[in-house]
This record gives sequence, structure tokens and C-alpha cells, in this order.
Amino acid sequence: MELPLVAAFVTFLAVMLLGTALYVYLDRREMVEVWRRRAEGHPESVVEETPSGNILDVAQAQLQAVLEWFAKWNQPSDAEEAKATRHLLVTAGYRSRKAPVFFVGSKLLLAVTMVALFAMVPVKSLGFPSTTTMLFYYVCLAACGYYAPSVWLKHKIAGRQDALQRAIPDALDLMVVCVEAGLGLDQAIGRVGQEVNQAHPALGDELNILSQELRTGVQRQVALRNLAHRTDLEEVRNLVALLVQTDRFGTSIGQALRVHSDSMRSARRLKAEELAAKLPVKLLFPLMFFIFPSILIVTVGPACIKIAKALLPAMTGQ
Repeated sequence: MELPLVAAFVTFLAVMLLGTALYVYLDRREMVEVWRRRAEGHPESVVEETPSGNILDVAQAQLQAVLEWFAKWNQPSDAEEAKATRHLLVTAGYRSRKAPVFFVGSKLLLAVTMVALFAMVPVKSLGFPSTTTMLFYYVCLAACGYYAPSVWLKHKIAGRQDALQRAIPDALDLMVVCVEAGLGLDQAIGRVGQEVNQAHPALGDELNILSQELRTGVQRQVALRNLAHRTDLEEVRNLVALLVQTDRFGTSIGQALRVHSDSMRSARRLKAEELAAKLPVKLLFPLMFFIFPSILIVTVGPACIKIAKALLPAMTGQ
């Protein structure tokens, strides 16, 4: 057996043994923690000790334990960075207290996983690169694995904000109907959150949280500003400013919401027209380099072939 294959096999065996040892360690540590709480008389230890019959639940619990372990080695450098990470996760729709822990743990876990998977590739298939080249590959893969969750989170935030932008005008129309029917603003927010939950889950979720905050006694201005902070969207901030000013000066809420809904629809229509106006410019280069040459070959090609067949014998004197 060649030396690269032996090295790849040894690396694979070492990674498998380390993964198994880590799994056994985490499993035994959790069991010891359960028995310790049970010995101290904590009632929740009996619930934690009860194993779940679903394999997916067990695998999810073990994955969460692994992510928490990796998160200990990848803590944010300061409180501001941790607060920013928490805000990004809330904007993406992840409000669990353990969401930041799982996020920072997944970054380090993916970096280690990418390096471990690349280490299993035989060196022969890579053309026996030098040590510097291999180190460069390892660093690049580790960086890709480390920053992949951040890229995914930004994509998730963009998708959620786009869904909120599409849903806000429809929700405002329903809110206008509810307010003009005699409901108060708090009751209208709760009703609209229930109605749009199926068609627009993101906005329904945000409105339901806003309604719960209002029911628990949070001031309306504070709850509305919390909504703007969670969504981090310009349209929502404008809506919150409108509702705060309406509540402060006592003007008609229904009329203000109707005017704001019309302005948002006009802005969305203008944005669509802007995108449509940019379309010919974006299609210019694909037309020039891909479509027009194909059309030219199909239309002029047969004629050029016939002309060449007719003129070539005369030019050669045959």
C-alpha cells in the first residue's frame, strides 16, 4: 500500500476515533449531570433523565451539546459583538436564548469539519502539492467554513425583510378596515396578526409579538420601537413613527394608515418600474455575446456555406 493512502486511512481513523470519543464524553457528562441534580433533589432531573424515543430528537440534542461545546472556544471578544450577533439573529427570526450560542458554535464546527473532510482526501489525487500549498488549502477551507454561517444569516435576513416589505401594504389595508370598524389600535394589531399569519408568516409573527407586548402592559411607543428594532426595516420604522405621532397628537389612525398604505404601494410600484427600466441594460451584454451570435450563425450560416460551395471550384479552377 502506498504511503499517501496509508496517511489518508490513518487520518480518517483518527477523526472517527476523536468524534466517537467526543460523543461518548458528552453523553456521559450529561448523564453524570442528571444524576448529580437528582442527588441534590432537583425535580427537573427526572424529566431530563427520561430519554426520547425519537432518534432525530436524540441526534438533535447531541448536536446542540456539540455546538455548545464549540461555542465555549469561540466566544465574542466583547459585549458589543455579542449584542450585534444577537440582533442579527433576532432580525432573521431566531429569538431563542441559545441561538447565539448555536450560531458561534456552528462557525467553529463547520471550520473544523471542512478541514477534517479535506484531510481525508488522498494526497495523490491532489497531485502531491507542497506543504505551503496544503497549508493554503487548509486555511481557505477553514475560513470558508467559519464565515459560511454569517453569509447564510445575511441571506436569511434579506429574505425575511423582503417578505415583510411585500406583506406590510396588505396588513395596513386590513388594519384600516379593523380601525374603521370600531376596534382600537391594540385590538386591530392582534386581529391583523392572526389574519395574515397564514399568507405572511413573518409579518404575522412580528405582529403577534407586538400584540403580546401590548397585552402585558408595555407602553405602546416602546412596543412599536421594539418592532422596528427587531425587523430593522425602513418601512417598518416609518410606520412606527407614524403610529407614535398619531398616538401622541390624537389624529385619526384610520386616515393616517390609509395614506401611509397608499404611499407604500406607490413606492413599491416605483421600485418595480425602476427594476423594469434597468432590465434592457442588463440584457444588453447577454444579447450581444450569446443570443445575437447564435441568431447570426443560424440565419447567415447556410447561405455562407452555399456561396462557398459555388465559388470555391471557380476560384480553384476546377
